[in-house]
Amino acid sequence: MSDQTQWNDVTMPQLAESLVSATIAKWLKQPGDPVEQFEPICEVITDKVNAEIPSTLDGIMGDLLAEEGQTVAVGELICRIQTKSAAPAASTGATTSTPATESNAQAHSQQGAASDQSMRGRFSPAVQTLAAQHNVDLSKVLGTGMGGRITRKDVLNFVQQGGSTTPRVTDQTTGSTQGQGSPFTGLQQSATQYSAPVQNMDPAIPVRNSGIHLTEAPKVPMVEVEGGNNRSEYFIDVTPIRSAIARNMRQSVSEIPHAWTTIEVDVTNLVMLRNKIKNEFKQKEGINITYLAFLMKAVVNAIKEYPIINSVWAVDKIIIKRDINISLAVGTEDSVLTPVIKKADQKNIAGLAREIDDLARKTREGTLKLDDMQGGTFTVNNTGSFGSILSYPVINYPQAAILTFESIVKRPVVIDDMIAVRSMANLCLSLDHRILDGVICGRFLQRVKENLEGYTLDTKLY
Repeated sequence: MSDQTQWNDVTMPQLAESLVSATIAKWLKQPGDPVEQFEPICEVITDKVNAEIPSTLDGIMGDLLAEEGQTVAVGELICRIQTKSAAPAASTGATTSTPATESNAQAHSQQGAASDQSMRGRFSPAVQTLAAQHNVDLSKVLGTGMGGRITRKDVLNFVQQGGSTTPRVTDQTTGSTQGQGSPFTGLQQSATQYSAPVQNMDPAIPVRNSGIHLTEAPKVPMVEVEGGNNRSEYFIDVTPIRSAIARNMRQSVSEIPHAWTTIEVDVTNLVMLRNKIKNEFKQKEGINITYLAFLMKAVVNAIKEYPIINSVWAVDKIIIKRDINISLAVGTEDSVLTPVIKKADQKNIAGLAREIDDLARKTREGTLKLDDMQGGTFTVNNTGSFGSILSYPVINYPQAAILTFESIVKRPVVIDDMIAVRSMANLCLSLDHRILDGVICGRFLQRVKENLEGYTLDTKLY
């Protein structure tokens, strides 16, 4: 008996019930690398989140049958993994490949790819990032991908072979660094560096204490450049996530008869409460306590009284969900995702704060799982985080309503015929008018308002 080489096909798995395809974002294993069972072999982009595909067996990574950036349907081959199995030592007549034949096959493949250069001028975000890191002029790199497209492996081979790189030129007006002759020249998105900290800003200009966190250097979305020397325009490929957003938004506004209403809330006591406990909470939990946790608790308690808010339309019936699963709208540089806090009604304010921080961190890092995105019954969006004071949210299909919490602003308010300065915020609710009417939504918003205004300095977080 002897060991016989066996090739095992790896196909794109069904990562979710509604998933029909996924895009290969990055290969974590290259041909010849050892692979262990359950070890991730590649990262994929779905229309919901990014995910990792694990190996189902131990072996050696073989051919990669899908390029990075290629969209693959569920069930299609993406790679092969080589394993060894016990077999008779006698020859079976099967031919085995040698390094020489594999090298010839690879050379033949590259020669065939070189004849088609239709994709030569298109660069994926991964290639752009790698080229910017090594300051590589992509016009000098030979593309071995489909249609002559340059892959990450092509860029790495170019660098390893000591390929000439273009000198780095610093733009004195923006501080960005670009390569001369690079396809990114003239595109602000390509390699701009935002390195100036907030502390170096002009002290004469007051820093807002609301809106986007200015201490975080904003990330720049990578764009896929196409079109050679034409600098009058550039193209951005539609990602699976952006395509899903477009599809869901179109479905929402075309199928759901939207209506919306707004209510004003006095959150002065809430502001005082948060200021009182935020440092202690930070020391104890290691995370910041935000207004969103208090809002979510107020919303959950209101949904308990008006469960029709927590429903979906089913043509001949209305389905009211027993579990209150709050979808949290989290914006990134190029998309908006809605991870879900499961059974939010069973959590206290501190528990909601931990869930919010965890989901927001996962969203920013791109580590959300498919399970994190499923099962939402009502959506909350903190549009006030970037300074909005009034907005008209689009319902997160197929839910019945979505609530936005606007920016907290100090305004003069008449109280008992006297003018006082109070911290005020708007709550905006969009509703599915097939399910909900003005009366029920007005009462729901009033209950949320009462819950928010009912916070005191003695309110418990646990």
